[in-house]
Amino acid sequence: MPGKYTLEIITPERIFFHGEVESVIIPTPDGYMSIQKMHEPMVSAISVGDMKLYTDGEWRECTTSAGFVEVRPDETIIFSQAVEWPEEIDIKRAQEARERAEERLRQKKSYQEYMQNQIALARAMVRLRVGRRNRNMD
Repeated sequence: MPGKYTLEIITPERIFFHGEVESVIIPTPDGYMSIQKMHEPMVSAISVGDMKLYTDGEWRECTTSAGFVEVRPDETIIFSQAVEWPEEIDIKRAQEARERAEERLRQKKSYQEYMQNQIALARAMVRLRVGRRNRNMD
C-alpha cells in the first residue's frame, strides 16, 4: 500500500469515521472503486452497498447508502445519508424493511416510487448481508 491518508465519513447525524487509513473501497454506480494515498483528485457518486476500510493492518466493513466522495491527494471525504458498522445493524429491523420494500415493489406505483423502493430494498439487503456475515449468521 502507498501509505496512510486521512479519511472522514460524514452523515447528517454524525461524523461516522475520522482517522488514518491505507485504503478504502467504495460502491459507485460503475462498480467498486479503491482509493489509496495520492489518488487522482475527483468527486464521484456513491451507491448503496458495503464499504471497506483498511486501517491498522485489518479490513473493517460497513454499509453505506447513497452519497458522494471527494478525493484529494492526502485526504478523502465521504458524505452519505447513512453509514453503519455491522454491530450497529438491527437484523430484525433490516428484515422488516426488506419485506416492506418488496411489498411496495409488487404494487403498481409511479416510476419515482418504484426507484425509491428499489433503493430501500437494496439498502435493506446490504444491511442484512453485512450484519449477518459479521455475526456469522450466513
